[in-house]
Amino acid sequence: MPDDKVKRRLTTVLCADVYGYSRLMEADETGTLETLRRYRTAIARLVERHDGRIVNTWGDAVIAEFASVVEAVQCAVEIQQEISSQASDAPEASPMQFRIGINLGDVMVDGTDIYGDGVNIASRLQELAEPGGVVISSSVYDQVHNKLSVGFDCLGERPLKNIAPLTSYRLTLGGQAAGPGNFPIEQRAAPPESARAPRLDDRRAPSSATNVVSDWLTRLPRPVAAALTVSAFLILINLFTSNRIWFHWPVAAILFGVVLRMTLGHRPESDSRTER
Repeated sequence: MPDDKVKRRLTTVLCADVYGYSRLMEADETGTLETLRRYRTAIARLVERHDGRIVNTWGDAVIAEFASVVEAVQCAVEIQQEISSQASDAPEASPMQFRIGINLGDVMVDGTDIYGDGVNIASRLQELAEPGGVVISSSVYDQVHNKLSVGFDCLGERPLKNIAPLTSYRLTLGGQAAGPGNFPIEQRAAPPESARAPRLDDRRAPSSATNVVSDWLTRLPRPVAAALTVSAFLILINLFTSNRIWFHWPVAAILFGVVLRMTLGHRPESDSRTER
């Protein structure tokens, strides 16, 4: 009997789509189609270089899958840079730009084609990307955020058509959204500060003992803080200038005065009215 069991596998899906394709076709069908073919050839070459394969190229979209999540993201980076480079060599009134979404997920396999939420999510993520940009799912981010020199800007949970909201990340470089000309190719420098999600721009160094004491004193009532400061000063003078202990008398007097002042200052309101 034939085996009708659906085959599944975990894979990284890259979905690339031309931004404003209908508008470009309306303006210049022949030129747009020629440009699309040229860019698809470049995309296929880069996908093959990163050990991926083209799954489908319906309409103006390109669907590819990769065994490696890192290779998929690096391929997306190089695709956007290659397209940007070709566009700058032949400037046009309305240059063609791609938006790319990448997702790591489970897919159903039918021959050479793949289906399921793993593909649909990648397609929806590319709709969140800016022209010339790349958006990835949280499952991709978990695998690559500390392996590439690009940064990642957390977009939070965004509603996706027919898909439950999920956290996504936009590729960035040097605090700027990833776009034409903003990607490095084979750099392995430390990620910029924007490569963190959620962003943690301000990390304070551990407080010194002096700062701890200062913060503690500022939280005390002013008379108490002043008394403690003077008392500490007298103790240090005694310890460094004399072999006899004498600081306890002035310190006791200072502390007694503070306690007395605090007690009188917090008398019930009825007592003060009686005096008046």
